[in-house]
Amino acid sequence: MEKGLNQYVKYALVLLLSVALILFTQEFKLLKNPDSTPVNAMTIAGLASLWLFSMIGIGISKLLEKTNIRVLKNFPILGWVSITSLIMCLVFDFFITAISAVDFLSITTPILTFAGISVADRLVDLRKTSWKIAIVAVFVFIGTYAASALLAQFGLMIAGK
Repeated sequence: MEKGLNQYVKYALVLLLSVALILFTQEFKLLKNPDSTPVNAMTIAGLASLWLFSMIGIGISKLLEKTNIRVLKNFPILGWVSITSLIMCLVFDFFITAISAVDFLSITTPILTFAGISVADRLVDLRKTSWKIAIVAVFVFIGTYAASALLAQFGLMIAGK
């Protein structure tokens, strides 16, 4: 039981670090651009809401790992966090207001940092993959860029610009 509790404390502290980085990023952005989203009590409430939704999603995921239903057992934590956030925002308007006080770009910076760290941690595994994956990756990137550009151009044409 204590090992499981230590794991939740570890998750809570990592999420708290993430929230602190989001707050730092938003404050730093405010120094560079005073017209951007200000940091106020609603921002803190939004960050606390995001932290709470993440912890609830992690808890649901860990509880359902013990079930015999394979789909629920293997459902990713991110999915449970998203479902929790969606339900809470549909039920309570306060969460929408609070989370909208958090700047979106301030959220993406720590997330991309953690993603980079997790990929860098697995570079040895990446090296073991075939060189053919690099070719596939290049075509995926080019295709994604081209499709995004075409979609944006289509949107601009519809808007008459």
